[in-house]
Amino acid sequence: MPRTSVVESPGCPPLRALTTDILGLVKVVEARTNPAGAAKVVETWGEPDASRAIVAASLADRAADPVLAVARKNGVVELLNPLNGDALAAVKNVGPAPDDGGAEGDPLVALHLFTRQASDSMLGTFIACTDKGKASMRSIMKENAASGSDAGPSTMWDVCSSGNVQFCSVDRGESYAMFGGKGIEVNLWDIASCSKTWSAKSPRANSLGIFTRSWFTAGTFLCKDDHRKIVACTNNHQVRLYDTALQRRPAISVDFREAPIKAVAADPNGHDVYIGTGTGDLASFDMRTGKLLGCYIGKCSGSIRSIVRHPELPLIASCGLDSYLRIWDTNTRQLLSAVFLKQHLTTVVIDSHFSVEEPVETNSKQPEFLVEAEAEIRKEKKKSKTIEEDEAEAAVQKEKKKKKSKTVEEDEAEVWKEKKKKKSKTIEQDEELVGVVDDNNSEGEMYASKEKKKKKKKKSRTTEEDKERDSDGELCTTKRRKSGERSKCMKKSKKQHIA
Repeated sequence: MPRTSVVESPGCPPLRALTTDILGLVKVVEARTNPAGAAKVVETWGEPDASRAIVAASLADRAADPVLAVARKNGVVELLNPLNGDALAAVKNVGPAPDDGGAEGDPLVALHLFTRQASDSMLGTFIACTDKGKASMRSIMKENAASGSDAGPSTMWDVCSSGNVQFCSVDRGESYAMFGGKGIEVNLWDIASCSKTWSAKSPRANSLGIFTRSWFTAGTFLCKDDHRKIVACTNNHQVRLYDTALQRRPAISVDFREAPIKAVAADPNGHDVYIGTGTGDLASFDMRTGKLLGCYIGKCSGSIRSIVRHPELPLIASCGLDSYLRIWDTNTRQLLSAVFLKQHLTTVVIDSHFSVEEPVETNSKQPEFLVEAEAEIRKEKKKSKTIEEDEAEAAVQKEKKKKKSKTVEEDEAEVWKEKKKKKSKTIEQDEELVGVVDDNNSEGEMYASKEKKKKKKKKSRTTEEDKERDSDGELCTTKRRKSGERSKCMKKSKKQHIA
């Protein structure tokens, strides 16, 4: 077994992933434990054959009639049922004609299966591209699926005149396709008209005047609704952001360590990307600023060849030459589960409509009516889930409204209580002030009455003294005497006392 770092994995939520390898096998990995559990290999489809190695795969992730397309090394594109592994159709000689050297001289390198269906009678439409830039778009009808002939519309065009194509990516609206490779600048094509709409320009020379040859290894569209912003990774360990509406040179270019970048995937938020290098490093970038958000814990021991982001859960799956399928948590960047699959892995896809309630599929082929019944059941489940989610949201909104009304009423009651408390406090304070004033007034009155009594006593004493003095001298009453006479009498009385 290859060398890997030991990291405790808490388990991943219910998940279903399909992997392809260099021996032409398709392996189904499922995690059925709720809320978290270890992922295990459930099924293996196909026979090991190195000449039929799978180089690319694409999943039309639909609730009804899902289809898995795989491109093999011998130039054959097969359409499989991702529920049970049944072969639905096979198209031969997608790449070059046998007279041009066969598939060995120009093998398939990229494949994309369209999710949308033009009609119910059509099984699927896909774009395939060879190493020398021969792109083709073909449609397969259900009537001619057994014979392998493509009765639908088919077109072919040349992506480049020289170089080697290494990747192909289609936007969410499936209207534009992006190509790039060794010696090929990133270019954007309109799928409907099969015409080139934009091409990147090589960066300027460095300080020594040396130009670096363009070598793009992976690319993706950054936003779901905007095809003008694309992210391309190079063999020179660079992550570049292009805005086709502004300029041909990259708007942001970031270096990440020293190993070539082999895989990239975009996040549904529209600004984050996940990259994997040839030495097993996995990291995430914020392409609005080019900032490194962080590296994932638990390094892989081989080159990472495929990364896929779950459309609903915060999970990503990665696989590569170390023969491990790893499930990561995008929030904590920790390893949730790892499964050893024995062969070198090339691609991984995720079935977003998987649920634990679904019955376990077997390798035995099922008749068509059972497949149709399963598709109808999945449709009904999805509808019931959406209805339940809407009802749950409505109930939550009602509860929120009730809580808001209750909180408003409680706030008003508290405000009224506070106002009443303040009023009672002010009334009590006023009463205390009045009582204090009354006490002060009573004390003043007592003091005034006491002073009055003292004055009366003094007056009575003075009158008695005056009477005594008058008796010693000339007897005269205080009422009839004047102030001058009174003073004269006082002087006489003093003289008499002195004598």
